[in-house]
Amino acid sequence: MQATHFPTAGNRVLLCVCGGIAAYKSAELVRRLRDAGAQVQVAMTDAAQRFVGAQTFQALSHRPVRSSLWDAQAEAAMGHLELARWAQQVVVAPATANTLAKLAHGLADDLVSTLCLATAAPLLIAPAMNHVMWKHPATQANIAALLARGVHMVGPSDGPLAEGESGPGRMAEPAQIVVALEALA
Repeated sequence: MQATHFPTAGNRVLLCVCGGIAAYKSAELVRRLRDAGAQVQVAMTDAAQRFVGAQTFQALSHRPVRSSLWDAQAEAAMGHLELARWAQQVVVAPATANTLAKLAHGLADDLVSTLCLATAAPLLIAPAMNHVMWKHPATQANIAALLARGVHMVGPSDGPLAEGESGPGRMAEPAQIVVALEALA
């Protein structure tokens, strides 16, 4: 991928990483976005940090990772609002069933859900979960509500899943997510 072809070049992308095994793909997403010329700021849920360390994202993004609403230094000036306003595009990848439910119902009980609720930037979700969770009527209702509100979605893909089962629920590949973000730029 050549950075000169992408409208994302120069854009400020807030990448929200949630707690699923697909979080490992988000590291590659940061690299691809940076290669396309984007500035990338990563925010992580507590659960995401159980799958991939913040240091990985910091090294790839060249920015400190944000993970808590309770960071006294970042929040002295209402840092979550500053970050929500800084973003020109927000992508949630992987978007877990839990986070999708929070976003669909306007809950803001952690940094990621608060940032998504506090931003006016276009929001792109890349769902990732077990195929049974993906097909569940509650998840489908949450997706329908988000899409009706103008949230954009890429994936999920169909195929082998982490637990050895197969079906829809695989997070879209990083290259697909970059292309979807390009369409929003």
